[in-house]
Amino acid sequence: MLGEAAFFDALRQGLWISVVMSTPILAAALIAGVAIGLFQALTSIQEMTLTFVPKLGAIVAVFWVSMSFMTQSLVSYFQDVLVPMIIGG
Repeated sequence: MLGEAAFFDALRQGLWISVVMSTPILAAALIAGVAIGLFQALTSIQEMTLTFVPKLGAIVAVFWVSMSFMTQSLVSYFQDVLVPMIIGG
């Protein structure tokens, strides 16, 4: 039977992995949003697609670049934490 401490430790590690994996994407969205917002404030252009499309492009680009890091993090988490818990070791 799985103890409470082991369960909560695995849960804590999983939440931390999700935070680490989402940080680059959220940072790219924040930087792109601030840059586009500044551009809109300076030029008085209030176009909705002007904020959406560059943000989406930045998110996709950062996701594409960091995809191997995310995959490696998830695989190591599963192999080191979850699979031994499932097996019972």
